[in-house]
Amino acid sequence: MPYEIFATSMTPALIIYLIDVSASMNRPLGQARRIDVVTDALAASVQQMVFRSTKGSTVAARYRVAMYAYSDKVYDVLDGVHTIDEVGAKGVPKIGTMRTTDTAKAFRQALRILEQELPGMTEHPAPVVCHLTDGEYNGEDPRPIVEKIKQMSVPDGHVLVENIFISEQILTAPVDELRQWKGVFPDTPLATEYARMLRDMSSPLPESYRDLILEMGCGIAQGALMMIPGTSRDLVELGFQMSSGTRVL
Repeated sequence: MPYEIFATSMTPALIIYLIDVSASMNRPLGQARRIDVVTDALAASVQQMVFRSTKGSTVAARYRVAMYAYSDKVYDVLDGVHTIDEVGAKGVPKIGTMRTTDTAKAFRQALRILEQELPGMTEHPAPVVCHLTDGEYNGEDPRPIVEKIKQMSVPDGHVLVENIFISEQILTAPVDELRQWKGVFPDTPLATEYARMLRDMSSPLPESYRDLILEMGCGIAQGALMMIPGTSRDLVELGFQMSSGTRVL
């Protein structure tokens, strides 16, 4: 069964975050700006990865993290790929907003990282590319690049692509109770063409990842996709927790 390899300090999981920082990320999500909700959720996810990597007083390097903010350019937030103990010690920097949304450039950067990293990951968990956006892309269509990424693989399985979409116009019915929400499926009705495009760009959620989500008290069902409607702070946090759902040892 794919996606069963454990992340260890010798075989760390690789997660690449792509964060849209276009001007619309200054708009509110609940009582805070979208970009602040995202930064807080990223920081919480990093701390959860630190917790899952800690034995006694030692934080093992069970995850490696790259983080890119993108607008019309792509910005390396962490200055390279870093182990989770390094990221946890430094914390997640505050991320400022820019202008437009060139999603293809961001995924192209992820593709470059994967091309460099995959040859040395034959015994590692399959990598994850976690993409967060709140609006339609400008410029080049990202779908061919995403499809190429999804075809890349290690023995554990194909590279996973997750999409978190911050929008009030995505689901036909709101998520009122997270514990009862079953997730987004290939046939889930979505309100916009762009939401449907992101759904098609999202990988199926591996059962090993779903186990962690269930432990958190969320009711995502078998067969759901790695797509999260970011209509609340809780859902954005769930999306980032999902990205780190590989098993650890």
